[in-house]
Amino acid sequence: QVQLVQSGGGLVQFGGSLRLSCTASGITFYAYNMYWYRQAPGHDREMVAQITRDGDTNYADFVKGRFAISRDNGKDTIYLQMDDLRPEDTAVYYCRAGGYGSFWGQGAQVTVAS
Repeated sequence: QVQLVQSGGGLVQFGGSLRLSCTASGITFYAYNMYWYRQAPGHDREMVAQITRDGDTNYADFVKGRFAISRDNGKDTIYLQMDDLRPEDTAVYYCRAGGYGSFWGQGAQVTVAS
């Protein structure tokens, strides 16, 4: 059974930082490209960041320079370090494993107070 279990998130003030984690089980983690998405109320889910199985990264323009995605293949875990958070970053954040199938985490609420 494949599971992506997220941790982190919460309430932070404008300009603050948070780190999200996503730990996978039931997949050959190193073979998967990994992603972070987010969905704000009334909006479509959008990709925030990607890290390939080779470690290459890609970011949405609206988080470039503020967020950083990383992976630890020894722990089957990805991270999203979020700095300089803004109220418009408020959303539910999801991790996804893509490759031999597509699997999602359960989501984590991030709320940025102005």
